[in-house]
Amino acid sequence: MNVRGGGLSTFLITGVAAFMASMDNLVVTTALPTIRDRFNASLESLEWTVNAYTLTYAIFLLTAAILGDRFGRRRVFVGGVTLFTLASAAAAMATSAEWLVLARAVQGVGASVIFPLALTLVVQSVPQERRGMSIAGLSGMSGLAIAIGPWIGGMIVELGDWHWVFWVNVPIGVILVPLALRLLTESHGPYGRLDVRGTLLVTLGLLGVVYGMVRSTSLGWGSPLVIAPVVAGAALLVWFVLFESRVPNPVMPPRLFRSRGFALSNLVALLVQGGMFGAVFLLTQFLQHVLNFSPMGAGLRTLPWTMMPVLVAPLAGMFGERLGVRRLMVAGAVLQGGALAWFALVVSPEVSYLVLLPGMVVAGLGMGLFFALSARQTLDFVSVEEEGVASGVNSSMRQVGVVMGIAVLSGLFAATGDYTGPEAFVSGLRPALWAGTVILALGALAALLTPARPPAPVVRIEEIKPLRTVESG
Repeated sequence: MNVRGGGLSTFLITGVAAFMASMDNLVVTTALPTIRDRFNASLESLEWTVNAYTLTYAIFLLTAAILGDRFGRRRVFVGGVTLFTLASAAAAMATSAEWLVLARAVQGVGASVIFPLALTLVVQSVPQERRGMSIAGLSGMSGLAIAIGPWIGGMIVELGDWHWVFWVNVPIGVILVPLALRLLTESHGPYGRLDVRGTLLVTLGLLGVVYGMVRSTSLGWGSPLVIAPVVAGAALLVWFVLFESRVPNPVMPPRLFRSRGFALSNLVALLVQGGMFGAVFLLTQFLQHVLNFSPMGAGLRTLPWTMMPVLVAPLAGMFGERLGVRRLMVAGAVLQGGALAWFALVVSPEVSYLVLLPGMVVAGLGMGLFFALSARQTLDFVSVEEEGVASGVNSSMRQVGVVMGIAVLSGLFAATGDYTGPEAFVSGLRPALWAGTVILALGALAALLTPARPPAPVVRIEEIKPLRTVESG
């Protein structure tokens, strides 16, 4: 393929965009008390400033990859960055909680476009021998952004004004759009027609499941407002799977999930992302609510955790093939599960930060391995033509994992504890951490069962489709 800007320029453009979009998952959390006072907002409105972004981000990831394959990955990527930038400006100018929630929902749509297409654009811009390193770098930037988002938000709120949590995205987006148009190469997926019904089925199915899980944190899993959308969403996803087996241009070829490697690598992504980020959600609150650190102080104390992926991910990308991707994925899940078990054993209202520190370092090591290799392992089991939809599936599974982890661990926390005091908080936190440990153990088992090397692909003549590449200048 003729690469206009080369692998480095593609990596920088897509990496900065992915970092910006991923960071906004949680960057607003530390600004919530200020926003509550500014708008006299209810607790439910504050929850939806986070949930609106998470919801649209999770459900449109696969849809974005599908649209990129059909209409052009560069074109759709630029549209996502533009939409995200405009929505960030709208959020910064919000004059009510309702306006802010709507802007956050649109931000999530823009963000959902960025990461899966960024991954495909990067993979196609580098030779095979540098592919693992590029995927590791991009995934590491995204994971780091999610991890340090609360710290950056706390720093902005303490040193400036909450509006700048959103304004900071605008100049970045204004710079990225023309650079992307000038330097990225356009490409398409293997199918010339869009499977409209399949696209709608998978989008609405994910909407039902993710919406139900988001609502479960405040309503509980027994609420009809949680059960109904989850069941309806699951039914639509089953319909989607059945429908896809009968159409000539499927959104997601059913043979992908008949591959044990592809199916298990995505299950690993779901479980590991869910177990760890469900715990992160509660542990960042523990540092503030129980140990009484300020938002910025709590963020600074998580840096040994959040900065480890910056060191580990590039090394994992470089040596993944030599040491074994499966082996390192198992190690990553085990390290993170071990860290959560350590936290569960030592958390108390009087625990010293130094006692927590070893667990943070170990968790960071595991996160670095996971971020570097999760997407790479998934793409190893698909053809070049299927990398776009495969990256969308992997991104969706990881984001759904975040929603699932927060919902499940927060539900356990609420069942056994509350925010009335340090003792009550710890009573809820400890069983939630043990649940996260179990989820990560299941992730390690799934990683162990994933094939070490993908089998040689068998390509049927009737399945061969031309990959359309358009050079625009």
